[in-house]
Amino acid sequence: MPENVLDQLCEMFRAGNAQFRVLHHEAAGKTSQSVAEIRGTELGQGAKALCCTVKGNGVKCHVLAVLPADKQADLPKLAAALGGRRASLASPDEVRELTGCVFGAVPPVSLHPDLRLVADPSLYERYDELAFNAGALDTSIIIRTEDYRRIVAPEPVSFVKA
Repeated sequence: MPENVLDQLCEMFRAGNAQFRVLHHEAAGKTSQSVAEIRGTELGQGAKALCCTVKGNGVKCHVLAVLPADKQADLPKLAAALGGRRASLASPDEVRELTGCVFGAVPPVSLHPDLRLVADPSLYERYDELAFNAGALDTSIIIRTEDYRRIVAPEPVSFVKA
């Protein structure tokens, strides 16, 4: 399980010469909208990270699927894109094991060797900056979108609901 998630993220982004800032704030409610309001960002700037399990057709893998916070994931589309038959959200225990975080605090970065990272291409289309929780419900990072894409380099997979 990854430890010191915020420290690892900051180290990675500093090493990549990213333009980013860390925000410490009150723990937000359970919705992406409430988090955006606390951060002072648009909902669509949020990089929502869903920890999923993809199975079927001989495939079984854990995936961190990243999409804009104002969009919904099409899990069957995600499964098909990765060669599986079905995808489901990981259990709270699996999320903690794979990310070191609780639901809602997972950053859009895989720090675990068994957690495949994918991002819907729409994540990069609308905003110059992305915002996301940085391992805790009361800490966020805002980073230039291009720096995130360059440094983190998620595999592009289209899985947003139409």
